[in-house]
Amino acid sequence: MTLEERLQLLITLGQQLQGEDEYLDAVIHRSYHHNLWFTPENINKSINAIALEFLNEQKLRSFTNHYSLDDNIKALKVGIIMAGNIPLVGFHDFLCCFLCGHQSLLKLSDKDPYLFPYFIKMMERLDDRVANYVQLVDMLKDFDAVIATGSNNTARYFNSYFEKYPNIIRRNRNSVAVLDGTESREELGLLRKDILDYFGLGCRNVSKIYIPKDYDFNPLMETIHEEKEIILHSKYKNNFDYNYAIASLNGDKIVMNGCLILLEDNSLTSRIASLHYEFYEDRSELNKHLLDIKEDIQCVVAKDAIPEFELVSFGQTQCPGLSDYADGVDTMNMLLSIA
Repeated sequence: MTLEERLQLLITLGQQLQGEDEYLDAVIHRSYHHNLWFTPENINKSINAIALEFLNEQKLRSFTNHYSLDDNIKALKVGIIMAGNIPLVGFHDFLCCFLCGHQSLLKLSDKDPYLFPYFIKMMERLDDRVANYVQLVDMLKDFDAVIATGSNNTARYFNSYFEKYPNIIRRNRNSVAVLDGTESREELGLLRKDILDYFGLGCRNVSKIYIPKDYDFNPLMETIHEEKEIILHSKYKNNFDYNYAIASLNGDKIVMNGCLILLEDNSLTSRIASLHYEFYEDRSELNKHLLDIKEDIQCVVAKDAIPEFELVSFGQTQCPGLSDYADGVDTMNMLLSIA
């Protein structure tokens, strides 16, 4: 397939994903019964984001124009080990490989085993040559490069195992918000999405907020409580109850409403149904602290500029564009350099 043929196929896929598809609906429900975190609402949210942000013709062509893509790139085999924290989270890696003309060897997460194979079937129905560009595998072998996403522990294993190959190894990162107490009700409502979308399971979800000493929690907690239906999800409710019990037993200082627990903690990583907070007194000292831990941060939400950080607008952490690379590593550059 030529580059233009691949582009046209992706654009058509995006259009089809916005239409009715009874079989896709069945796959969505099967995925939900396999993994209760993957609610139909969240799966459709991921699919719509892919269709509108990644497969939109204007955005896709603008993205590819930034790179030296042509029909003379040497096709290689790229192993992709996908995460499974939110639905279809590895689609961007596959998209980059496909645009470059490489063959993707996909090691799917056992948390998300059904959605991606159906996407591949949809693409093969549009052009059966897609089969030459993707292979679902249980174990990576005979590859030229690797893109792997996992926890800090698995990332250490990946670094050791794949050190002889061109690679992108991603580990745990978290997103934070810096508040000053002047945020509007609308901004707090958008921040609620940054915190609770996908149950807070994504690395782009805000897991910690930095707040001034005299911060009034009430507006934030009232706004978050507008998402109170989230507590009706059984797995989320179990985590909420467990975290509340642990915090109570430990005598931790918490702020809570009916659907989220705020816990004062220095860690960036918070448990499901909880959000960490930390007070600051001097904004310049906070900026320095954030720079010290930059390698552990995926996104920063804030109203005022923070040196060496590209801020994400309120409500946009889970709406990445094509150029919003995970961990800030340009996947396309790596895939083109190996060729």
